[in-house]
Amino acid sequence: SDSGSDSEDSSLSDSELQEAFARGALKPGLNVVLEERPKRRNDTNGLKQCLAEFRQQLAWVERLDVTLGPVADPVSQSASTSDAVDPENDFQREMSFYRQAQAAVLEALPRLRKLQVPTRRPDDYFAEMAKSDQQMQKIRQKLKSKQEAMERSEKAKQLRAMRKYGKKVQVEILQRRQKEKKNMLNAVKKYQKGLSDKLDFLDEEQTSSQGNKKGNASQRTKKGPNAKRRYKNQKFGFGGKKKGSKWNTKESFNDVSSFQSKVAHNKGPGKGGRGGKGGKKALNKRPGKRARQKMKNRAR
Repeated sequence: SDSGSDSEDSSLSDSELQEAFARGALKPGLNVVLEERPKRRNDTNGLKQCLAEFRQQLAWVERLDVTLGPVADPVSQSASTSDAVDPENDFQREMSFYRQAQAAVLEALPRLRKLQVPTRRPDDYFAEMAKSDQQMQKIRQKLKSKQEAMERSEKAKQLRAMRKYGKKVQVEILQRRQKEKKNMLNAVKKYQKGLSDKLDFLDEEQTSSQGNKKGNASQRTKKGPNAKRRYKNQKFGFGGKKKGSKWNTKESFNDVSSFQSKVAHNKGPGKGGRGGKGGKKALNKRPGKRARQKMKNRAR
């Protein structure tokens, strides 16, 4: 009977657990036994005893502690309390710290002066730096290297921009030349096929080549051929038959108006005549070999 009652109690407990799990009251992993938390207590007497043990009765000049509220706000003419400051507002929070420090300074400075404690640093005061000179030299070198790297980067950037612009101009020039060449070939094909009887494209090609060599047309102020070209045109003509152009004709043979006897018979001014020794030729005559040798010897 005892074993039957125990099994009945266990079956009841199992059924209760199953019902609780079905209701959602039980969840896996949450059935952990928690230890009882210690109760909090405020031992005021113990704290005061500890404070009395390590407190040292020193003068204020040794402690320099000042506990005051913030100074009065000059706008509202009232001291702002901690309740009036919104802790989420950065500006109000920082201003409350500033005014509290200001109040402490206004309280402590007169007391320090009364105790004859100097509050200003002398002009010849020397304070050793927290970092050594070697460390500061490393920092200077690092800053200098960073500045030089930035300058090199900027120069490289400008150089890339200039190269990019030059490449763009070069591509535009090549494209224009290819376009002109294509138009020229199309015009030649049309002329060969008989579709066009104009040769204007040859003139355009010639003028464009001359313009590229000598500059823009606005810079060329002279119009027409130059003096050298005019002289050659007058001497050699403009094309056509050249052979026999200087042959005498009946009219030119009979025309003796341009004949000059003095020039023809070598009797002009400065001429010595046939066999003569005077004149320009005699003056400019080169001395003989023996005379030249004597002149060299004299020079030595």
